[in-house]
Amino acid sequence: MGGVLVGFSIIGFVILIGYFVERFSIVGEGAGWVLNRMAFFVATPALLFTVLSHADVSVLFSEFLVVIVSTIVVGVLFYLLAARLFFRTPVAEAVLGASSATYVNANNIGLPVAIYVLGSAQYVAPVLLLQLVILAPTILAVLDITTRGRASFVSILTQPIRNPMIVASLAGVLVAIFEIQLPATVLAPFELIGGAAIPLVLLSFGMSLHGQRLLRAGTGRKQVLAATVIKVVLMPIIAYVFGAFVFHLQGAELFAVVAVSALPTAQNIFNFASRYDRAIVVTRDTVLLTTITSMPALLVIAALLA
Repeated sequence: MGGVLVGFSIIGFVILIGYFVERFSIVGEGAGWVLNRMAFFVATPALLFTVLSHADVSVLFSEFLVVIVSTIVVGVLFYLLAARLFFRTPVAEAVLGASSATYVNANNIGLPVAIYVLGSAQYVAPVLLLQLVILAPTILAVLDITTRGRASFVSILTQPIRNPMIVASLAGVLVAIFEIQLPATVLAPFELIGGAAIPLVLLSFGMSLHGQRLLRAGTGRKQVLAATVIKVVLMPIIAYVFGAFVFHLQGAELFAVVAVSALPTAQNIFNFASRYDRAIVVTRDTVLLTTITSMPALLVIAALLA
């Protein structure tokens, strides 16, 4: 249980600091927006490069990852069906909502949970790679197209070279695949800058909470609740069904795949929403609500499967 408590304590404390920074106007108006852009364009790409350059790419071809992919696909379909029947939101908002329901916090919550609860970071690495190399580029490509008001084949093809996070992720994966040993002096600047990514994202998220009320009427409350239920309740159940009855995972692997599926929504989704100025309140509330509710969910999963 220690990893769950440590991970949530860290993220909660930094978010709280961001809230008080905005509450007492310590850094002035618009600082949260600046921090968000610094995280998106500078710090997060550096972090992604350093993390993925050391990843073991062989874990991509495992039943564990297949279960995760299957769970994400079913979760996305559930949300899109709900959006189609009840919300009728534009494409960009629907994509961000579906992402909020399925894109897990594999880094600043997933890594502590993997190390201290699951016993190894190998259970989070393939999820991190999947999200950064496939899911994030897909989400960003759709947002690029829908927010510009037209579909562009050139836009899709050039997405990897226009988004710094995707460029950094692909570069890191290539370094890992070809086992390139980069000198410490080359990695040091990326590690230094990348170390600021998570604090920047969490601080800007905390700053955005000031003056806001969770699940306020007229701000997409139904979308937030639907995404939260899918993320915290349905995804662990779906992962268990696929893991236990389809791919016959047992023991630690079954526990790990269910626990990873129950991780809260990543702050990256709020970061994406802020970057494109779409579904900001929905993604923010979903990140906060899933962060709160996934704690007891992970404790229940650990009690049942650990």
